[in-house]
Amino acid sequence: MSSEPVVATAYEPKGMKFRNLGNTGLQVSVFSLGGWLTYGGTQKGSIVKEILKTAWDYGIQTFDTAETYANGASEVEMGQALKELGWPRDEYVLTTKVFFGTGRKEPNTRGLSRKHIVEGLKSSLKRLDQEYVDVVFAHRPDPATPMLEIVEGFTQVIRNLNLAYYWGTSEWSAAQITEAILLAEKHNLIAPVVEQPQYNAFHRERFEVEYDPLFKQYGYGTTIWSPLASGLLTGKYNEGIPEDSRFATNKAFFENTVKGLKSPEGQAKIEKVRKLTAIAERLGATVTHLSLAWAASNPNVSTVILGATKLEQIHDNLKALALIDKLTPEIKKEIEEVLDNKPAGPNTFGRQRL
Repeated sequence: MSSEPVVATAYEPKGMKFRNLGNTGLQVSVFSLGGWLTYGGTQKGSIVKEILKTAWDYGIQTFDTAETYANGASEVEMGQALKELGWPRDEYVLTTKVFFGTGRKEPNTRGLSRKHIVEGLKSSLKRLDQEYVDVVFAHRPDPATPMLEIVEGFTQVIRNLNLAYYWGTSEWSAAQITEAILLAEKHNLIAPVVEQPQYNAFHRERFEVEYDPLFKQYGYGTTIWSPLASGLLTGKYNEGIPEDSRFATNKAFFENTVKGLKSPEGQAKIEKVRKLTAIAERLGATVTHLSLAWAASNPNVSTVILGATKLEQIHDNLKALALIDKLTPEIKKEIEEVLDNKPAGPNTFGRQRL
């Protein structure tokens, strides 16, 4: 009699934490892995597979990419790695994004027209060698396309074509997201359920203030990017720009950021990183771990997207998992005092719901 299991499985959660993706039943690992500025660009071939497997071995089961990353090459590299790893498809969550296209000149190969939503996602799936993604994001809002058409387009790829299960937004305003949700409700279409915004200790206003009503009213989910402020919150830039850093390997993209570091405001941020480092060391951690745990500790964060070019980065970053529960109210207050940048919410005129 065969000892092979009836249902194939490859996943062990280890010590990973999970959260629902907003107001949905889909659960995502609190840390996920993304392909921005890495896979298909600086990293290709076997290293991509090795990094995905290492993340998986730590319990990460959520992976993010986009059509525009390395002009489609990120999807190719990640898709090839997933194929070679051979994990059961129902055991991992895969997301991609459409809007920017892949660098072609024909105008319908970018944006959020119904044509590009459908054909762009089909092209992404071909590069990924997948039948569907779990979530497809509108990578930016599209002022050239009526919002109703956008919502109809994403409804079509989910309801009619079975190319995705959910759709979301990325760097949309709260007003645009609300408009999409209300149009979906009015026209019996499928509403977006998740936003992919930048969020870290130095970039807080939109997430903590503008999006707050979305969290309260709709239970909107988030898959946050740049939790380490493109490496600034690792402390690696405290003494300059290392040659192997993201700022150095993507000089054109981060040109203005690097210039900003030399300004008084940039130097003030670096001084804050030094003070956060002292707090982290007291907790037996690094400022990288502290910054990742701080972002993940926000209950409105569904998953924190990590980037990695080396296996060592996965090993190190996921030490933040154990730090999340150590961020007591007292420690968080101390961090706030160092950051001194908590966004002011709207004026309540002395009125708050109890």
